[in-house]
Amino acid sequence: MSIQVRSTLPFTGQRPGTSGLRKKVTIFQQPGYLENFVQSVFDTLGDCSGQTLVLGGDGRYHNRVAVQTILRMAAAHGYARVLVGQGGILSTPALSCVIRKYGAMGGIVLSASHNPGGADGDFGIKYNIANGGPAPESVTEAIYQRTTTINSYRISDSDEIDLSQPATYQLEQMTVQVIDPVADYAELMQQLFDFDAMRALFASGFRMCFDGMHAVSGPYAKAILEGQLGAPAGTVINAVPLEDFGGHHPDPNPVNAAQLIAIMADEDAPDFGAASDGDGDRNMIVGRRFELTPSDSLAVLAAHATLAPGYRQGLAGIARSMPTSRAADRVAEALGIPCFETPTGWKFFGNLLDAGKATLCGEESYGTGSSHIREKDGLWAVLFWLNLLAVTGKPVQQLVDEHWARFGRNYYSRHDYEAIDAHAASELMASLRIKLPALAGKDLGNYVVDYADDFAYTDPVDGSVSTGQGVRIVMTDGSRIVFRLSGTGTEGATLRVYLERYEADPTYHHLLTQQALSALILIAEQVAGISGWTGRARPSVIT
Repeated sequence: MSIQVRSTLPFTGQRPGTSGLRKKVTIFQQPGYLENFVQSVFDTLGDCSGQTLVLGGDGRYHNRVAVQTILRMAAAHGYARVLVGQGGILSTPALSCVIRKYGAMGGIVLSASHNPGGADGDFGIKYNIANGGPAPESVTEAIYQRTTTINSYRISDSDEIDLSQPATYQLEQMTVQVIDPVADYAELMQQLFDFDAMRALFASGFRMCFDGMHAVSGPYAKAILEGQLGAPAGTVINAVPLEDFGGHHPDPNPVNAAQLIAIMADEDAPDFGAASDGDGDRNMIVGRRFELTPSDSLAVLAAHATLAPGYRQGLAGIARSMPTSRAADRVAEALGIPCFETPTGWKFFGNLLDAGKATLCGEESYGTGSSHIREKDGLWAVLFWLNLLAVTGKPVQQLVDEHWARFGRNYYSRHDYEAIDAHAASELMASLRIKLPALAGKDLGNYVVDYADDFAYTDPVDGSVSTGQGVRIVMTDGSRIVFRLSGTGTEGATLRVYLERYEADPTYHHLLTQQALSALILIAEQVAGISGWTGRARPSVIT
């Protein structure tokens, strides 16, 4: 074995987005493309002598090749140890867990999360720092700047490491430990939730369907739900991770998890349904013939948090991304704790969690988590709900109906216009920003605009400022329309339009969501001219 220094030239467009660098697999397969980015990460981190790196991914196409490349590059950079998941597999929350448990310097997660996989699909890479969370913008920007000037990368010429079983190897001067990807994560879940109560629930005949979507959380759900909690065999469907996710889109929403929705709508539906995404950090919660929004899920968990052993002492605070509904704000007010509104991107929760200012966090894009790690966590949210169901003896819909009766209902929906022309999308947002000063006090249909702005965030911990985080039009009754361009796609641009209306009267808590939001949908089109800019008469996806 020897360490080689290979000449290279910069690739354009390697700036990390909301959750790392995501591109088509074919782009990552270009000679030197992955190596350039990884070397830029290592150059930004500096001396890693004596340090531990955690490495793994969601098993999508190109994951195995990328893991071997990164191992050889880590050895050439002087790491003392790399902990890598068996088969190159580690869910994003498990990677965060392992970083924190073993005091690693950081970790590299290989995933494009909920984006499609396969040879023609997407691939991604993200660096997580020592707290287990995504690198902050100061680090990702430094990485990007390095990608623009890089002229060489270092790599060992060693053979591939056998990742098929837990074992220890030597690669140059670096130790490679292949670890069980589930064990540390499962141990942490046992510390947070009442496993005995959940075992009793399943022993009573309670039935559940968990859709692994042929993604990374399948093995975790099998080991914990069926293995440790005694759920019947077959409770976890689509449990085997596949490089192309079985040809499906591993995004746990009612559109892409259609099989689960159909199962839960059947006359003989299980008592509880749930799904997770490509890298295991998102979740969808479903009751019998009842779909729950992520915003409401966060609010219900916060209101009942003390029923779970890990949160028995109560919550320090709640944090939500700006586009997420204000349902959690009402719970925070009732509990007498703060609710922080942050930009989209889990990295913005990290400082709040580290400073002890927040305990639960959530994003409308099916992401929920807590201070136990520094990533959102799909299976954690499912276990939290199972804990509530076991302790209260109430089904999902009853818990939610009771929650709405107490706090009111925040009708909420997201309309996505996917793969639209990037220039047109930017022009749409620019035209909206020009209109903002004139909107305050204006009548829009039956609504009056309270204020309209381009959301900016000042971190209450370190004082850093993030601007241009999404256009908000907020009505005097609290209803909102939010426009934002997504940072997780790999083709064109995705415009997300978020719609929210608060309803206090229980008489109106069971309207069809799109019907309840119809006036706001019309206003969004009138103000932004979406169809004119995008050429789309309707959204690609409504959730």
